[in-house]
Amino acid sequence: MATQGYREDSNGRQKSPTKRFLSVLGLFMFGLYFVLGMVIIFWKDFPLEMDSTLRTIFGILLVVYSFFRFVRLWQNR
Repeated sequence: MATQGYREDSNGRQKSPTKRFLSVLGLFMFGLYFVLGMVIIFWKDFPLEMDSTLRTIFGILLVVYSFFRFVRLWQNR
């Protein structure tokens, strides 16, 4: 049973503060890349001069990369 405020890993041990920090940082970076990709795809007046096709491809690549980061984070848990 987990103590209040601490999460246990798959072996039943509590995560160290470093591992918890890296998990939160990984989750934050997943969200950042995902949101950035969506913004690039759907923002019509994007401040950088890019062709709409190139902008869409770049946004999709960022979203796909964010999911790769999420899968890697999930596997490390």
